[in-house]
Amino acid sequence: MRFKILLLLMLFIFQFISVTNAEVPLKAAFVRDHQLWMKEGNQEVQLTKDKYVYSPQWSYDGRFIAYIDGDEGGEKSNLWIYDTKRKENYEPYPSIETSSFTWSPVANELAYLSGWVLNVTKTRDGRPYGFENVSLGVSGFEWYPNGKEFIVSARSNRLPTGWEPIKLYRLPKDMNLNENKAKRLYSIPINENELFAVTVGSFKWSQDGKWVSFLGTPTPSWAMDSNPLLVLSSDGNVFKDIGRMLGFGDWFKWAPQANQLAYISGEGRFLVENKMTKVVDIEASTKQVDYTPKGYVDLDLEWLSPSKVIVARSQENKAWKEGPVPTMFTSLYQIDLSSGKQKQITFPKENELDRDPQVVGSYLIWVRSQEATDRSDVWIKQEKQKEANIWIEDVDFSPVFPKN
Repeated sequence: MRFKILLLLMLFIFQFISVTNAEVPLKAAFVRDHQLWMKEGNQEVQLTKDKYVYSPQWSYDGRFIAYIDGDEGGEKSNLWIYDTKRKENYEPYPSIETSSFTWSPVANELAYLSGWVLNVTKTRDGRPYGFENVSLGVSGFEWYPNGKEFIVSARSNRLPTGWEPIKLYRLPKDMNLNENKAKRLYSIPINENELFAVTVGSFKWSQDGKWVSFLGTPTPSWAMDSNPLLVLSSDGNVFKDIGRMLGFGDWFKWAPQANQLAYISGEGRFLVENKMTKVVDIEASTKQVDYTPKGYVDLDLEWLSPSKVIVARSQENKAWKEGPVPTMFTSLYQIDLSSGKQKQITFPKENELDRDPQVVGSYLIWVRSQEATDRSDVWIKQEKQKEANIWIEDVDFSPVFPKN
């Protein structure tokens, strides 16, 4: 009898462990033929019709997906929201035109720029609707991790004495255009021969919220070839000029634990050469380690773990000088920062390239594109699996995943 009870207890414990360790089905929003779709597990659902969707973003709790309904010519840029609970699309306010918006990290609130005005949505019936003005004169912004404040930038102006500093401010979300509530965080001195930018954006917080990284944007022709990567402490006391890179927000990312910043350095608008993965420990020193072997370029990156980085890598093409820019056929490589060892982990066929790596839980996800057909599929590989599989066919852009 005791043996049977012990056996039943062991079976119960085994089942409990199996259930708690089971992977939650992946859920993603993606765009196919300009329409918004959602996939959860193996089920796909089309969420929009007769729109031109781009830039979908999940709310902090995964209930809402905000996106832009635009047009092919780029003349239209209206903010919409899909409510997964009510299964409907709606506008948080009639005809909000924006190209810069982001969800609060702690609530279902959207902040967005309309012209130079920063706004934040109010709430009606449990979902974002309406808006309140926060501040005028804003060129870039991001929520603080507490969800109660913003870091914002004010664009530099050309004066008779030269370019004025780019000013960064800390604003409460309930500022309501009250200029007395704005706190000056830092002024970035501008020098065309050293650090040149007229505005900054693409703010990203370190995991512990002590540092924020961001990109400077010079005048248009200059910005095509070189953008400063900058870091500021959350209190505004420490400012660091990290290096120069192209203006791709996905090309710099914080480590999941330590205050290490990985980025793809290198000036020059063409991707055929001089694009190198570097990792810098922000607090320990300004020393940077270059992980790209000679003769190669890295064109995207993602942290796989606290000590491993995934990059999209291709051989250089220094022979190209003019004519159509050649396609760089990238594969994914894994870099072990501890040992310095590197290995190729994906093997696309001829005229295929792997790009946009993402890590979600125990999954590595990327996009494989075919040059001949201009088709892109989402591939997925779980940590313990040997083989990768197609998870979503025929996408316009990389999928986006809920944060929680």
